[in-house]
Amino acid sequence: MSQYVVMYITEVLTKTKRGKISHRCKLLRESYREDGRVKNRTIANLTHCNPKEVMALQLALEYKDDLTVLKSLKDDVELKQGKSIGVCWVVYAVAKQLGMEKALGTERGGKLALWQVISRVIDQGSRLSAVGLAQVHAGCDILGMRQGFNEDHLYKNLAWLSVVQERIENRLFRARHKGKKPELFLYDVTSSYLEGFHNELADWGYSRDKKSGKKQVVVGLLCDEFGIPVSIEVFTGNTRDFDTFGSQVKKAARQFGCERVTFVGDRGMIKSGQIAELKGANFHYITAITKPQIEKLLKAGVFQMGLFDKDICEVDYEGIRYILRRNPQRVEEIAHTRKEKKEAISELCEKENIYLTEHPRAKVKTAINKLNSRIERLKIDNWLKVEADGRKLRLKEDEEALVKEGLEQLSTLCSMEMVIKGHGSCHRIPTPRPILARLLKAAGVRWPKVLPHLGANVVSRKKLNSHRLTR
Repeated sequence: MSQYVVMYITEVLTKTKRGKISHRCKLLRESYREDGRVKNRTIANLTHCNPKEVMALQLALEYKDDLTVLKSLKDDVELKQGKSIGVCWVVYAVAKQLGMEKALGTERGGKLALWQVISRVIDQGSRLSAVGLAQVHAGCDILGMRQGFNEDHLYKNLAWLSVVQERIENRLFRARHKGKKPELFLYDVTSSYLEGFHNELADWGYSRDKKSGKKQVVVGLLCDEFGIPVSIEVFTGNTRDFDTFGSQVKKAARQFGCERVTFVGDRGMIKSGQIAELKGANFHYITAITKPQIEKLLKAGVFQMGLFDKDICEVDYEGIRYILRRNPQRVEEIAHTRKEKKEAISELCEKENIYLTEHPRAKVKTAINKLNSRIERLKIDNWLKVEADGRKLRLKEDEEALVKEGLEQLSTLCSMEMVIKGHGSCHRIPTPRPILARLLKAAGVRWPKVLPHLGANVVSRKKLNSHRLTR
């Protein structure tokens, strides 16, 4: 059992063997009592903070028990809203827990790369958008960046990431698997179309985005047995899925040093040529077979339709082991979707369903509009939707939108700058509202008590229109 006693600022001096001071370190510390003993712990290192900010903190700590003294300074104290810290701090904390900060490194390149990740989570935009977000969110202070940046620095940072990609992947791989090599890899590809033409990998190919008039690139993602990405690779836009497979086999064997491996890929990924590559590396594979292949094997009597049951069935035929089973997950998803209803709307939904049943001429669209109107009035239309199945209405929750709503709530948490005439200024961290405190607890994130203001200048090199500046 511990009890906090006092918070204070102290200066620690480091001396040489000759007794000369070599380093001064200013620390914000807490003194507390635990099991009858007084202990101290460091909350923040204030060494690199502006001396005026340190003085302001000392002033606040000195008079924290006598607010009347501070009230006498009301004409000299000005409060200013600082940058948003809530959502940025949470995403940074999660990235740190995942080992991303350690893998990227704490030099400028790593910090810029981590900001690019954080900014993409907050709002999926361009490099210019990431610069704008850094002007609103306290990313530089949270990541410890004293030097600002613009969009050109972020584009150069992408080139840096390309050079050190393998090193970063290896660091993340070692941190996650800790010497125990995975024996199962999952691999799939996708494509992404391009609006511009100046891309050395852009080419015409099968467009999964249904953008036949646009050039594209093909992206291959390699994951471990838990679906955690271990490597990503970009290919020219006309690369066929199975032609990307060989480099993944080499990565598992050479880059990650795995010896006993089974690759999992879809039926268009692992063909005869890829099977030969796997055998050359002494690897195994799991893939699906096509409907014509199933029909052929059924006709040959290798297996029967009755074997496709809730229990797994195995059939060995010509050196290949076939695993037969129904897909129970799909059945569970359908049942789960029908249960996703909110109590605030479910009663009205049921009434409308009864009305549609008893009145054959009633329009389904009218019932949907009535439900949507109520949902909009309750301000839950961004995650709750109405669906029609014939003349039957049901409600469906968008889980992804609910997560987004939480991030938007956290973005309202801002620091507060306290400016005292003649004494400088300091940044204080507010106590989160109850709903935000629950979000922080659910994410397993500890809220900071102080955050140094490093004063990094983040500006765009482009002249933006006024409507973009006020977004």
